[in-house]
Amino acid sequence: MLSEPSTVTVRATLPAVGAAIGDIADLFYRKLFDAHPELSRDLFNRGNQASGAQRRALAGSIAAFAAQLVGHPDTRPDVMLGRIANKHASLGVTAAQYDVVHTHLFAAIAEVLGDAVTPEVAAAWDEVYWLMANALIAIEERLYAQRGVLAGDVWRDWEVVSRTEETPDVATFGLRPADGSPAPGFRPGQYVSVRCELSDGARQIRQYSLSSAPGSPLRAITVKRVRGEGVPDGEVSHRLHARVRPGDRLQVSAPYGDLVLKSDRAPLLLASAGIGCTPMLSVLEHLANGGHRGPVTVVHGDRSPDDHALRTAHTVLTGELPEASAHFWYENPGPGHPANRTGLVDLTGLAVASGTHAYLCGPLPFMRSVRTQLLAKGVPAADIHYEVFGPDLWLAED
Repeated sequence: MLSEPSTVTVRATLPAVGAAIGDIADLFYRKLFDAHPELSRDLFNRGNQASGAQRRALAGSIAAFAAQLVGHPDTRPDVMLGRIANKHASLGVTAAQYDVVHTHLFAAIAEVLGDAVTPEVAAAWDEVYWLMANALIAIEERLYAQRGVLAGDVWRDWEVVSRTEETPDVATFGLRPADGSPAPGFRPGQYVSVRCELSDGARQIRQYSLSSAPGSPLRAITVKRVRGEGVPDGEVSHRLHARVRPGDRLQVSAPYGDLVLKSDRAPLLLASAGIGCTPMLSVLEHLANGGHRGPVTVVHGDRSPDDHALRTAHTVLTGELPEASAHFWYENPGPGHPANRTGLVDLTGLAVASGTHAYLCGPLPFMRSVRTQLLAKGVPAADIHYEVFGPDLWLAED
């Protein structure tokens, strides 16, 4: 809880800080990477840095956390903190790195805001930072302990056992621990980080959902080749597609992620778009393996049937659940595809059972649209859960 003097100061300065937070975040990253180039090379996603996505996500999370502290002082945004902490744990972030961030973030704040940063203002925002940082550190310590790993030492060598071309731009890699030890357990919907050494010596990290269910003989990740104009954009996915074959090894983290079933007793709606189907496939396979008998509504949007990675598995697994139905929308459908399933996902004619818990994964515009439609159908906001591949820009734009 923010102290009373700091609450007054943060409330008074939040508009000014919020208006400048983008400039602060931009300067912060420049200072951070000038002092610690290894963080740009080996920890932060260079594609997200180039696009500005990481800057907007940082700005959004700080502003959202500060607004929560002054607007709802008796509560904490645990959903936001949990999502960030899981990403951090999959990267091996350590408590000491929060001191490094603090140094350069507050140097950026002082430089951007100048004389407006009085000792009282600095102390109040320092309190905001450490409330957020210490909350994240505590959650991350628990996540590391649950996995039996040390902070900063989350990596193991995994062998690539199989490779399946799902579409021209999507491949599934079957993995197992290279040392023959048991693969760590995970919950359906979780992801792993993959650390990949690139041609310039950088060891870039990306997260990929586990597309197989717990208990499967192999762990599977399904990787879409990201195409973009920026040089760093998609550099890991391109490397995996171009170079990685059965017999190769990858450095893979323990599984993390909070897009997991909160309860399988409620009616479920699993909505995805594009490669966002991967965590939903893991959930569907898990439900099918467990003989799940409750209502499950499967929703997916894609450019075309040919672009729909794992389309057959999506259909087959849904069919194995006695009370499940699949609804696929395609912008460029093939002959015979229903007209009311053409274009973007539109839930207007789709019945959503009372008490439904919804899980969303896909591009941000898709998730915003589906969430808005579900809220209009009476699904409570607390029962709509989502996963973002990359920085959580929802916070930056909400």
